[in-house]
Amino acid sequence: MSKVLVTETVLRDAHQSLAATRMTTEEMLPILEDMDKVGFYSLEAWGGATFDTCLRFLKEDPWDRLRIIRDKVKNTKLQMLFRGQNILGYRHYADDVVEYFVQKSIANGIDIIRIFDALNDARNLETAIKATRKEGGHVQAAISYTTSPFHTNDAFADYAKQLENMGADSICVKDMSGLLKPFDAYQLIKTLKSTVKIPIHLHTHYTAGLASMTLLKAIEAGVDGVDTSISPLAMGTSHTPTESLVATLQGTPYNTGLELDKLDVVAKYFNKIREKYIASGLIDPKVLKVDVNTLRYQVPGGMLSNLISQLKMAGKSDKLDEVLEEVANVRKDAGYPPLVTPTSQIVGTQAVNNVIFANEGRYSRVTKEFKSLVRGEYGKCPAPVSDEFRKMIIGNDEVIDYRPADKIPPELDTLRERVAPYREQDEDLLSLALFEQVAIKFFDWRKQQKYNLDVNADAGNGIHTI
Repeated sequence: MSKVLVTETVLRDAHQSLAATRMTTEEMLPILEDMDKVGFYSLEAWGGATFDTCLRFLKEDPWDRLRIIRDKVKNTKLQMLFRGQNILGYRHYADDVVEYFVQKSIANGIDIIRIFDALNDARNLETAIKATRKEGGHVQAAISYTTSPFHTNDAFADYAKQLENMGADSICVKDMSGLLKPFDAYQLIKTLKSTVKIPIHLHTHYTAGLASMTLLKAIEAGVDGVDTSISPLAMGTSHTPTESLVATLQGTPYNTGLELDKLDVVAKYFNKIREKYIASGLIDPKVLKVDVNTLRYQVPGGMLSNLISQLKMAGKSDKLDEVLEEVANVRKDAGYPPLVTPTSQIVGTQAVNNVIFANEGRYSRVTKEFKSLVRGEYGKCPAPVSDEFRKMIIGNDEVIDYRPADKIPPELDTLRERVAPYREQDEDLLSLALFEQVAIKFFDWRKQQKYNLDVNADAGNGIHTI
């Protein structure tokens, strides 16, 4: 048994889970060199919701963030989360945009791209996998873990073998909702290890209180790597505390090789960040508690807060339990999609509509996105959708049974024209491609900041304009 590899998530998923992805690059900067000395297998530092949040809320260039982290982290692999054909956005993009995004991500410092599809439709990973291999990056293809009559260990193993054959360098079991129970994890990892030859990593969340036990059983089953978070931003809807796992495995055949003294330096730094976030209300106490109902409803933490918000705006906060029950029904009707971005938002919003407008009948008000899901625009759902249900939702619209991106024409030339008035770097095209209106607002703000700096510099030099 070789040592267990540890991916530290505090720079991405941990604060995405607990603090709405609001950690700034300035807050990360002072601790990066110390984190680089720990010996982590990788630092998950980019992708997921960080790109959107940088532009929308933090007034940061996400590409600058990546370059700054890479400059300080010399020895540890940098890792990002990538939503297959969705990249980091919420729709499918043309192949040329996916390829260019991968190229620029690796050129700016990413080593490992963890690529997943919300529906586990391998067709939606094809372009990203090929592009990552072409650029010399490590492809970590992910299985979106969920439970249903159609999600068996054998089905997951078949998917893992498919991903290995497509060129994956490693496989990640991505348990975004914290549903994977310890003994189930043991059996799943055993099945995967007997099916594929490439390394297996496990990503799970603490939401239901299972994560540490689940990781331990997976390690006993032979998992090669695990995701954890430094303790101040661990647990709740985040991950197993890094130090706790490292201490547990010391003196065993699974020893991580990491030192608690070096981790303590990192923990002390993030303790101050945690205190600041709690004082400001950025970390809501609700996300720090264990919620065993996650196992019943399969609702990830971020999705739950969205449902609560939607009901509050509609003046129907008392309907939460009904909505959670309806989420399970809508998910079954739609072919048991795993609940992860973007399917979690699509299923959740439809469940809210079904409850709020129950007097008009279920599915009396169907969202455009739910129609797209049932039509096949996001890919193939794990279970068959009945013809009767599909007709009720989309009428006589065409059913998409091909790879959805096959019908998306190349976008780069059009994007080059649109970004021209704002462009300061090649990567601006990609920011605009994913979040056009948000990116334009950021570009305008960036231009104003530079103008203000120039004016202030001129004033300091005694130059006065009239």
